Amino acid sequence: MDVSWEEFGWERLGDGVGRRRLPGWDATAALVAGERSLLLCDTGSTLREGAELRAQAEALFGRRVTHIALTHPHFDHVLGTAAFAGAEVYGAVGIERALRGDELRSDAVSHGVPAGEAAEAVDLLVLPHHAVSGEWTLDLGGRQVLLANVGPGHSGHDLVVLVPAAGGAPEIVFCGDLVEESGEPQAGPDAVPSRWPSALDRLLSLGGEGAVYVPGHGAVVDAGFVRTQRDRLAARFGVS
Repeated sequence: MDVSWEEFGWERLGDGVGRRRLPGWDATAALVAGERSLLLCDTGSTLREGAELRAQAEALFGRRVTHIALTHPHFDHVLGTAAFAGAEVYGAVGIERALRGDELRSDAVSHGVPAGEAAEAVDLLVLPHHAVSGEWTLDLGGRQVLLANVGPGHSGHDLVVLVPAAGGAPEIVFCGDLVEESGEPQAGPDAVPSRWPSALDRLLSLGGEGAVYVPGHGAVVDAGFVRTQRDRLAARFGVS
């Protein structure tokens, strides 16, 4: 199942698993391939970026993306979703409320997305078909992937994706923006600081000490990094 990730600017993380650090905001988009299905974790900041991810996924695996997991409802992770016609979309329960109205569009524009592109992406945005309230196992064919609602924390609707260990590679956890490596974790108006440390406790309990943790922004980290960030967030927000 191995493919040539590097020529497309992707980082290979395991057999059939890789991620790309998208330009602009350094947001992670990730692919997990099974024998029948192809899962994309987050879709980029515009329809143009989503279309580029779709084309790269099809070039890498010779088939279309069938499943999408949205880690949280911020523009740089969701606005490319409409580029994936027919894909089944998953998100934390309640995420659809954060994906409606003008707030998503104005947030994108305030961060530098051209107004026309932001408006088009929001108008066409595909809301999740499946709401994850606890844990949800996806069978991709020869590979099962766990979607876990561990939030709130960074946002009101934080979902993580766990790829079990296989072929000698460790478990891989796509953390969304619950974990950030390339900068200080961002706490916007929809963050729930009092719950963020416990969300990271839950993430660590699912992934374990030997897992590879992939932040929403930045380089791959280990459990020690996540635990340190958890403790810093607890001190920053005055919670245990």
